Amino acid sequence: MLKTIRKAFQIDDIRKRIMYTFLMLIVIRIGSQMPTPGINSAYVQNFFESQTGDAFNFFSAFTGGSLERMTIFALSITPYITSSIIMQLLTIAIPKLEEMQKEGEDGRKKIAAITRYVTVVLAIVESTALSIGMGRSGMLEEYNFVNVVMVVLTLTAGSAFLMWVGERITEKGVGNGISIVLLINIVSRIPSDFATLYTKFMKGKSLAVACLAALIIIAILLVIFVFVVLLQSGQRKIAVQYSQKIQGRRSVGGQSTFIPLKVNTAGVVPVIFASSLMQFPVVIAGFLGKGNGTGIGSEILRGLSSNNWCNPQNIQYSWGLLLYIALTILFAYFYTSITFNPLEIANNMKKSGGFIPGIRPGKPTVDYLTRILNYIIFIGAVGLVIVQVIPFVFNGWLGANVSFLGTSLIIIIGVILETLKQIGSQMLVRNYKGFLNS
Repeated sequence: MLKTIRKAFQIDDIRKRIMYTFLMLIVIRIGSQMPTPGINSAYVQNFFESQTGDAFNFFSAFTGGSLERMTIFALSITPYITSSIIMQLLTIAIPKLEEMQKEGEDGRKKIAAITRYVTVVLAIVESTALSIGMGRSGMLEEYNFVNVVMVVLTLTAGSAFLMWVGERITEKGVGNGISIVLLINIVSRIPSDFATLYTKFMKGKSLAVACLAALIIIAILLVIFVFVVLLQSGQRKIAVQYSQKIQGRRSVGGQSTFIPLKVNTAGVVPVIFASSLMQFPVVIAGFLGKGNGTGIGSEILRGLSSNNWCNPQNIQYSWGLLLYIALTILFAYFYTSITFNPLEIANNMKKSGGFIPGIRPGKPTVDYLTRILNYIIFIGAVGLVIVQVIPFVFNGWLGANVSFLGTSLIIIIGVILETLKQIGSQMLVRNYKGFLNS
């Protein structure tokens, strides 16, 4: 990895792209410190301090702390992520969108334009709900129509600007722009998480105890890091053989290739789906000041709240963790089933004269791909569950309130690996250009 980065800085064009990306990230962090006009900062601080370790940590990590400070980037790019997922689902359900996707570059541009419009609409809806819901409770200095509109416009513009920055990084930077914007938000939380670990396990302890705690924390982090790298980079290669054909006096085809099936085929989407579905009622209850009662509704909300999972003093609420695990596995199968179509793959192979050695073309190939895919999905879903359960154990059992484990770590490693791969591809292209020019 270091060798790739060092070589990248030796190439003028790639060095400029890296510096452009770095400058854009500085702009993001500056905007993440600028408060939204008309906000009562004291109320916002007190509100989110009372929600520490609960559902809002999930959103706070994705926004780089901008949500809990209610800055102009409080919504971050979460509307764009939601919009992208919605468009992926609609592409399967709506034939017109499916046709656009198959039109090549022009079709993808049209879908990207629709995604932007949906992003702005979602940002308006989210900012309006946030402004009205929390504005009535004291988030706004003065709760009136003008202040609500000002906050809605500011948060929507901030989210749209981050979407624009992400697209510029993709075009003029190192690529993978939206993911890099999300990455810098998550990484910005790591120093405070390490400070929390230090305060919880090392501050005030003897030197021997503090060193032992530090070694244990480092060992656990290394094990999780290696596991996530293997989960993100692991793949099953299905061999494909293309039959040899005679065209004129030449023989074409006959090559051997493979279909790469990633172990974690659905990425972090199942975790985001499951977390959002379970935390949505908790967030709404938090905005409305509910959930602290003694009725059955409050008990259900406590079970849905990740703050109560794996807590020895409230072990009865860990049923929510079992529901979360089941939803993650369910969404892993669901999302993969709509993004990877074995029937389409088998038909394309048949049209191109390709076949899997030992498997007949047609339905046997579809059945074989489906069987392998289901096996891989299960392994990937179990891997996701393992990584995601670890922070809940830390937070519940040990009281270590950290946000860079679980989903965040999967995103961090996935984006870094993908970005390095893109930089390597750009270096390879330039080496080929240099060879051709010489």
